[in-house]
Amino acid sequence: MNKKIVKWGPENFELEMNTVWSFPERGKWATHDAKWRGNWSPYIPRNLLLRYSREKDLVLDQFVGGGTTLVEAKLLNRNIIGIDINDIALERCKEKVNFEYDNSGKVYIKKGDARNLFFIKNESIDFICTHPPYANIIKYSESIEGDLSHCKIFEFLEEMKKVASESYRVLKRDKFCAILMGDTRIKGHVQPLSFQTMKIFESVGFKLKEIIIKEQHNCKATGFWKTNSIKYNFLLLAHEYLFIFRKE
Repeated sequence: MNKKIVKWGPENFELEMNTVWSFPERGKWATHDAKWRGNWSPYIPRNLLLRYSREKDLVLDQFVGGGTTLVEAKLLNRNIIGIDINDIALERCKEKVNFEYDNSGKVYIKKGDARNLFFIKNESIDFICTHPPYANIIKYSESIEGDLSHCKIFEFLEEMKKVASESYRVLKRDKFCAILMGDTRIKGHVQPLSFQTMKIFESVGFKLKEIIIKEQHNCKATGFWKTNSIKYNFLLLAHEYLFIFRKE
């Protein structure tokens, strides 16, 4: 695997210093790629891991998906537990972290359900860094039982209450939980999925530290969408919200 890797990190990297993040260049170092639909840019977990965790900390990503967070944690010498309910995702993750790197973190990959992390002890996690599905906007499986990407908004939010409770339980006190979430539109009206999720995490005890607006770069107003945006008078959603919570 190492023979194929010619670049181990981003060039001229600097930590983000304000609450608007924009990464026009997605990031192609190490084993990263954009082949897992909806996965986040590696610049996001890199910023989060460097700011909210330390080397050798134990990190959790309970919606590990394409494995971006796992790769960054390994490169930055953080130990990480990656969980997903989807076997295809887990196989991809194993491939993505199959490289040798000096002073790298340990990666533990496990099939599981973010709503029930029974195998993780109370207050044993140093940082949660995750990117859940946005309800059923992108379906990641055909028929996996418990796959939250099959849930309509109301059901999704009900299930996220369980996710939030488990996140609060496993996280150590005075540590942080980062969640990226976007909105959707139904019949021309915005559905504020992100802020509804934020309120759910607050309701289980988390304190909101930061709200970061993350610009999306795959929302060009051309062709079909430009025509419909004008015809039906709606704006294309071109941002997501990154919430940073703290457990007191």
